[in-house]
Amino acid sequence: MTSTELNVIAPLESPLPPVPEGDVLTASQWTTFLAIADTVIPAIEVSATHSLTALALHPSEYANAVEKIQQAVPADAAPDTVQKYLAENASAAPRFRELIQRQFGHYAKEDAVKAIRVILSALDTRPGCLLLTGYTTSFHLQPVNLRQQILQAWSQSYLPPLRRIGKALPTLCVATYVKQSATINPVLGFPRAPLHGKPGKDFDYDFLQLPPGHDQEIIDTDVVIVGSGCGGGVCAKNLAEAGHRVLVADRGYHFPAKHLPMAVTDAAIHLFHNGGVDVSDDNSVSFIAGQSWGGGGTVNWSASLQTQGLVRQEWADEGLPFFISSEYQTCLDRVCQRMGVSTKHIEHNDNNRFILEGARKLGYSAKEVPQNTGGQKHYCGYCTLGCGAAEKQGPVVSWLPDAAKAGAEFIEAFEADRILFDTVRGKKTATGLEGTWTSRDEMGGVSSSIRTRRKVLIRAKRVIVSCGTLHSPLLLLRSGLTNPQIGRNLHCHPASFVGATFPHAHNPWEGGILTTMCDEFTNLDGRGHGAKICAMTMLPSWVLPIQPWRSGLDFKILASKFPRTCGHLAVVRDRDTGRVYPDPGDGRCRIAYTPSAFDKKNALEAVLGMCKIMYVMGAEEIWLSKGDVLPFVRDVDRSSMEEGEGINDPKFQAWLQEVRGKGLNQPEASWASAHQMGTCRMSSSERKGVVDPQGKVWGTDGLYVADASVFPSASGVNPMVTNMAIADMISRGVGRGLRVEEGARL
Repeated sequence: MTSTELNVIAPLESPLPPVPEGDVLTASQWTTFLAIADTVIPAIEVSATHSLTALALHPSEYANAVEKIQQAVPADAAPDTVQKYLAENASAAPRFRELIQRQFGHYAKEDAVKAIRVILSALDTRPGCLLLTGYTTSFHLQPVNLRQQILQAWSQSYLPPLRRIGKALPTLCVATYVKQSATINPVLGFPRAPLHGKPGKDFDYDFLQLPPGHDQEIIDTDVVIVGSGCGGGVCAKNLAEAGHRVLVADRGYHFPAKHLPMAVTDAAIHLFHNGGVDVSDDNSVSFIAGQSWGGGGTVNWSASLQTQGLVRQEWADEGLPFFISSEYQTCLDRVCQRMGVSTKHIEHNDNNRFILEGARKLGYSAKEVPQNTGGQKHYCGYCTLGCGAAEKQGPVVSWLPDAAKAGAEFIEAFEADRILFDTVRGKKTATGLEGTWTSRDEMGGVSSSIRTRRKVLIRAKRVIVSCGTLHSPLLLLRSGLTNPQIGRNLHCHPASFVGATFPHAHNPWEGGILTTMCDEFTNLDGRGHGAKICAMTMLPSWVLPIQPWRSGLDFKILASKFPRTCGHLAVVRDRDTGRVYPDPGDGRCRIAYTPSAFDKKNALEAVLGMCKIMYVMGAEEIWLSKGDVLPFVRDVDRSSMEEGEGINDPKFQAWLQEVRGKGLNQPEASWASAHQMGTCRMSSSERKGVVDPQGKVWGTDGLYVADASVFPSASGVNPMVTNMAIADMISRGVGRGLRVEEGARL
C-alpha cells in the first residue's frame, strides 16, 4: 500500500464532551437566531416572489452564480454539486444548532450571551423590530431578501453597537456553518486529511490514573510543572534528565497522531482554549491559543525563529543582560538543534512562494522561515489541527518523550486550582499544588459525562507554572499573590489579513503553512516596532469567516474561489499592551486589549505592502478583512499594459489610497492573535514585573514561571523558540538549586 493510499484513510474520530444541558436560548430566541443564520447563509433559488425560506434570484442571476461556482468544482464532482451548495442554508448543516448551543453554553462570556438574548428577544417584538430594523414585523417573519437588507444596514450603521452586531453575528454564523456544511467541501475539493505524506507513529504515553474515591489523592514529587506546552516540555526534559522526580500536569487531554489532523469541529474544542477562540472585552481582537497535551506546540505552524538582536538588546537595556549573553544564544541553539530546525528541506507552496517572489519584484526584504520538522521535508497544511505525520517536533513529539524516558510522570485533565505555600525561614515558599483530576470515560474518550473526578494534592519542592500567557497569571492570582503586575503587560502580535484570488487553482491548504516571511516593515519607528508579512493557515474553516460578509450570494461565490485563494497576515510587534484578568462571576479568563493607534498605523503599512505583493503576483481580486472597503478587482483588459505599469496601475493606486484613508478602524477591521506574551513579565525589580531574571516569582521561593508570559515585551517573531530558550535557562537554574539543597542535606 502506498503512502498516498495510507493517507486517504481518515484519522480516527474524536467525539466531543456532552452538549450543555438545557437550552441557552428560548424557543422564540432560537427561531430568530436561526432566521439570522439562514439569512447570512441562505438557501438560494430561482423565484419571482420573495420567500421566508430562501433568497430569491432572477433566473439570469441564478444562472450566472451557477456558472461562476461551477468553475471551481472538481471535474469528478457529482453533477448536482453546485445546486446542492446553493440550496443549503446554515441551519441545514449537520449539528449547526448543537455547535451554537455549545458556544453559548460553554464558551461565550455570560455578558455577551445576555446581550445576544436581548437582541433576539427584541427582534420578535413590534417596538424592538421598529428600533432595530425600521419595520414592525418580527424579523423571522420577513422574507429572506428583506432580512438580508436589514443585516446589511446594520453593518453600515452610523451607530457603533449596530455595526458590531452586523459584524459579529454573520461571523459567528459563517464560522459555525463552514465547520459543518455538507456541501462546501465537495465544491472546493477540500479533503478531510492531507494528501501528501503518511500517518506517523508517535510516543506511547502512560498517564497517571487514579481510582474512584472521596478522599484527596496525595502525590509526592520534586518538581511539578503545570502545563505541557513549549515552556513546560523543555523544563520537564531538562529536570528529568538531571535526575529529579518530575510530574507534568495539564488541563488538556492527549490525542495521539492517529486522531490527527482532527476534524475542525472537534479540534476547536479538544485542542484550543475556549472552544477555538476567545475575544477581547471590546470584541476588537480574536485570541487563539492551544489547550491540549503539548499546548500551543501541538497546533502551531512549525515556524522556528530565534529572538531578534534588536529585541534582545531592548530586554538587556531593561536590566536583563542575560539576553545578550552567549549563554542565551546557547539556549536558542540547543532548543533548535533538538527539534531539527532548518530551512534545508522546505518546499514552498504558492501561498509562501508568492511572498518571496512578490517581495523580490518590489525590492522588499524577505526570507525563508526555519521549520521544526526534524530535518526533513514536511509538506502539510493541516498542522494547526494537529500533526498526523508526527513530524512536527513540538513538545508531544520531542521534549515530553525525552522527559518520559528520563523518568518524568504525566497527568492529563488536571485542573490546577491553587498553588500551596508555607513560610520557610521567613519566606513565602511554594510547597505544592491543589487541583481536580477528571478521568477519561469507559471508552477511553471524553464524550460521556460518566467519568471519575478526584481532588488531588501534589506536594513538591518546586512549582513551575507553564500554563501560557492567558492562564499563568490567573493561577498566580487564585493562589493569593497580589503583585499588581500579574496579568498586565499583555502583548499579542495582533494580525490583520489580506486575501486574494488568482487565475488558477493551487489548493492553498496543501504544503507547509508558514515557510516564508517579508520583514520589510518590521522596524518602522527605529525601535523594532512594525509588522512582518507571513502566510496564513489556509483551511477553509479558518479563512472564510474572516472575509467580510456582504450578502448570502456574495459569500457563496467568494467561498467557491477558495482553491484559487492566497492569504497573508500582517503580524504586528505591538508596542502597547493590554491585560488578562479573571471574570468576576466565574473566574474564567477575560482579556482587555485594543490595538492602539500606533500599532494600527504600523499594521496598515504592512497591509498595503501585502496588497502590492498580491498585485504583482497576478491577483485578480484582493480583499481585506474589513467590510468598509470593497475588494479590488483587476480589469481583465489591462493585462497588456501591466507589464510596464506594475503597481502604478491608476485604479490600483486609487484603491490603495482608499485603504490608507479609511485605515484599520474598528469595528470594521478584524484582528486576530495567536501569540500572547508578557502577563508574568520578567524584570529586574518587583516593581516592574512578576518574575526575576531567573524566572522565580518575586516575593516567593520555590515558585517559577516558564512560558511566553515572562517575555519582557513582544518578541516580534513566532514566540516558540524564544519561549523554549528562556525555559531552558530557567529549568537548568531550578535544577542547580535542587542539587545545592540536596548537597546541603547530605
